[in-house]
Amino acid sequence: MHLQDQDSKTCAAHETAPTGASDRTVSWPRSLRALTGRLPPNTIGGLWILLAAFLFTIMTALIKLVGADLSVFQILAVRQAIMVLIVLPKIASGLPGSLASARPRLQAARVVFATTAMLCGFTALIELPLADATALSFSKTFFVTIFAIFLLGETVGVHRWGATIVGFLGVLLMLRPEGTGFVDPYALLAIAGAAAAGMVMVIIRILTRTDPPVTILTYQAVFVGLIMAVPAYLTWTPPTLNQWLLLIAIGIVSWAAQLSNIRAFRSGEATAIASLDYTRLLYATVFGVLIFSQWPKLETLAGAAVIICASIYTVRREAIRGRALARGPDGRGYNN
Repeated sequence: MHLQDQDSKTCAAHETAPTGASDRTVSWPRSLRALTGRLPPNTIGGLWILLAAFLFTIMTALIKLVGADLSVFQILAVRQAIMVLIVLPKIASGLPGSLASARPRLQAARVVFATTAMLCGFTALIELPLADATALSFSKTFFVTIFAIFLLGETVGVHRWGATIVGFLGVLLMLRPEGTGFVDPYALLAIAGAAAAGMVMVIIRILTRTDPPVTILTYQAVFVGLIMAVPAYLTWTPPTLNQWLLLIAIGIVSWAAQLSNIRAFRSGEATAIASLDYTRLLYATVFGVLIFSQWPKLETLAGAAVIICASIYTVRREAIRGRALARGPDGRGYNN
């Protein structure tokens, strides 16, 4: 979900090189680079974002599987530890400058919101049908609009407000699937996680004005893991061999999904490829049926359709106006 991704690792790689530049942080097979090099940039970006969406869905399915027996704190702590190990050379190469932030309080706020987004989003993933949790995570886009008004001073016109309101109507449709007054508390957690992820996206946009990418990466990678260490220790259940393999796979797939997402937005234009991220709902529906025997409710699919249409309208509208999109690769992953 989710969450994120996304984390500052995404922001770091996104900020360190221009679109189309050689990505030294991502080592992909030469044959694949040779094949994609003959395609138009937006086609390449589209393929990367489809891969990222697929990998994020695999990650959520793995979290749901292992979450049946292990606490979300334990899952998050191990996930962060594995991802820190993977990016440790990047972090170490920036020391001690990677710890010098011009806005440490804002960095701390970002870590808190990122932790909240992942805790809420992962808990919702474990307890809700996979497609339902995925669909609810799409509401992140509209929280970005609201937070950007107050924190970034953005001016939002009637068209964007209209799309935001329509999107929230889609969320309300999913929150009351039976037409009763009962709201699933885990659905509310999914919305809370999406809101926290939206806040993280806006904070990242502020931080990148003053702090280098490696600093943002370091704070995210290290401090979320440290926050999770204590509750993970208190709720620790010794994993079986199969559970350890699942936990390791979650960390590796999370890293690969974020890198694919980075490559997508560095290869193609956000306005051309962003809507392809919504294929995660299709993947989540298929995985939910095949792995967990869970079919999404009709109201969930209808609400998701409303959110997706409103989001695509917002993206296209912003493209016409020539404005920078709030929704970008450096804010993903927090619900995933």
